[in-house]
Formats: sequence, structure tokens, C-alpha cells
Amino acid sequence: MNRREFLKTAGLIPALTMLPLGNLGWAARANSADTSHKRLIVVFLRGAVDGLNVVVPNNESVYYNTRPSIAIPDSGGNGGLANLDGQFGLHPALASLMPLWSERTLAFVHACGSPDNSRSHFDAQDYMESGTPGVKSTQDGWLNRLLAVLPGTHTPTQGVSFGPTLPRIFSGKVSVANIGVGKAAMQPMPLDRPFIGDAFDRLYKGHDPLSRAYQEGKAARRQLAAELAQDMEAASNGAPSAGGFVQIADQAARLMAQDKNIQFAFLAVGGWDTHVNQGAAKGQLANHLQPLGDGLASLARHLGNAYGDTVIVVMSEFGRTVHENGNGGTDHGHGNVMWLMGGAVQGGKVYGKWPGLSQENLYEGRDLAVTTDFRDVACAVLSRHLRLNSQQLAAVFPKFQATPGKLPPLLA
Repeated sequence: MNRREFLKTAGLIPALTMLPLGNLGWAARANSADTSHKRLIVVFLRGAVDGLNVVVPNNESVYYNTRPSIAIPDSGGNGGLANLDGQFGLHPALASLMPLWSERTLAFVHACGSPDNSRSHFDAQDYMESGTPGVKSTQDGWLNRLLAVLPGTHTPTQGVSFGPTLPRIFSGKVSVANIGVGKAAMQPMPLDRPFIGDAFDRLYKGHDPLSRAYQEGKAARRQLAAELAQDMEAASNGAPSAGGFVQIADQAARLMAQDKNIQFAFLAVGGWDTHVNQGAAKGQLANHLQPLGDGLASLARHLGNAYGDTVIVVMSEFGRTVHENGNGGTDHGHGNVMWLMGGAVQGGKVYGKWPGLSQENLYEGRDLAVTTDFRDVACAVLSRHLRLNSQQLAAVFPKFQATPGKLPPLLA
């Protein structure tokens, strides 16, 4: 492993790449207004969550006929769906999100996903994080390209990934901070050992790009570690946070509320590959959805006033088959549902063109079809929320031509 690869693994420098440009004539014009206070949080559900059991098309008999053991009972209590709009219902394990739906800061885009037909977790996640479906040669992620097109001076903590390693979506030429979650957030790294840290400090004390990247990364980690230590000390006076995603979300929200320099954040949650014993209103999927919903609700709550200037996007690499399999689960599918939360979100709606679940409308005869490209949703958020112009959007999502009027305004 060479020096550059070591520093990338340590999360102290990003990858380097060239930034392509293009043109999107439909996008909003550049806005001179300062958007540095606007936040974007991406939550990635790794493993392909079953969107049909998250936002359920409960008025289609096909749904119940094809899922005899895992379909969620219709609304009416006793573990049934929470009604959204008469056509769709929300899984009861996500009940903690219904207040956000009622106050219209939560929305969904159904039949959404990647146009690439890969059923490989690795490839599909890579394509959604690179923002270039079907193109394996892309070196950087779209959140890093987003940082690159924003005006002004970048700070080392403008983009923060919460997790053990820097994710694909944040890889690129702009420095991004990466910090562990939960107890791992404070675990020492090899560079924290004095003799190793001193050696690297001497090696990278210059002003060349690699040295500057190392210095910025170390400063970012030192700053975030200090803020986390302060936060953990303050929290010890009250009840401890719940485990899993709730704890991660609480940590991220409090850190973002405290550090105004953090504008973009990424969190990943695993465990959604439910091939066996998926369950219905209760069971494996429900046991994952409840802490996810509680964590997202906690994230909104702990952001405080900043929630009004924040958009939270929840996405997964692909959906799952319409029919349940012989093991009481579902297999890799295609279309899925994206979630949007935030103060500017035009919530209380399920967006997207619904293709239906009739056999003739299924993708390859087995899956929910994709009628909305996930990049259409992302571009709508970036143009309305961050005021990106057409050239900036084309840099974030190269070779993608968004469809004018594909979606009604998702954000105010």
C-alpha cells in the first residue's frame, strides 16, 4: 500500500479525479442567495429494502394475492397500515414518522430507482453512489462532485460521513471528514499513536496537495472528535440513547446542530436483504424499520430549527420482487421508494407515476417498474434546495438528461 492509499484508507485524503461538465437547460437559474446554511443528509439502506412493504399499494388486490404471508394488513388498527392518501399506506413499524407526514414535511417517491437492471448489491450501490448507472469507470461519488461545484471556500467538515469507512458517494477530489459511529467514534487510529502521528506530521508538513489534504483531514478529525467528546459528556446527565440507528442519528443530529460548518452528511444502515422470513406487520423487516423510523424522527427533532433548512433523502439500491418466495421472503427486484424529509419538502404526498402491479406492467415480469430515475429526484432537490444551475447539475450527474416536468415541485 502506497502513502496515498494509506491516507485514503485512514479517511484523511480523498481520491482525485477530473470533473466533467455538461448542460441541463431545464434546471433553475443560478441564484446568488447564500445557501451555505442549507443541509442535505443522505441515508442509504444497504441490502435493498422492500419498498412495497414500506409504502404499500393497499388498494391493489395483486399485492395481497402475491404476498399471502408477508402482506401488511390494511388500515384499521391491530398492526395494520397507517393510511397515507387512500392509495398507499405506511408500514405500522414506521408509526413514529406519521407526525412528520401530518405536518407535511415527509414525502415519498414510489416506483423510483436506477435505470440499470443490475440485481447485484455491489454494482447497484456503486451506481447509485457514483450517480452514473451502468458506468463502472466513474472514480468519484456524486456528493463529492456536489461539494466541488459549490461556490466559496470548502472547510474540512463541510461534508461528513458517519461510519467506519469513507463511502463511495463521498469519494473524490474534495476533502471529506469520516467519523465512526457510536463507540467507534472515539476509538483511536494508528495515526493517534504519538510516534506514528509525529512521523506523518514531519512527512506531510509541506504545502503540496498531498500534504495539505493530510493536514486538512487531521484537523477535521481532531475537531469532530472534540465536539463528540463534549456531546457525549453532556448526554451522560440524561438517559442513554437507544442502540443502533437511533444512536447514530442522535449523534449526527447533535453534531450538525452544534457545528454549523457541516452542510452534507451521509449515513448507511444495513440489514435489508430479506430473502428468508421477512415477516409482515411484525418480524424481521419490522424489527429493522422501527429503529429506522425512530432514528429519522429523532434526527428531525434533534436538528431543531436547522430541520427547516435540511433535506433528508432515504434511498436503497433496488427494490424486491412483487411475489414472495418459498422462504417467506422476497428476492432482488427493481423499482423501489425514495423518502424525502425536511422543512422545505412539499410533504404529505406520494409522488411518482405508479405503474401498478398487474403482470403486464411488471419489469421483466416480476418486479415493480422504475418510472422515476433517482437522479430526477436528486436534481429536483439540488436545484430547489441548493439553487444549483444547469451546468452545476450536469457536473454532479454527468451525461444525465433530466426530464422537464417529470415531477411536480418536491420542495417549496
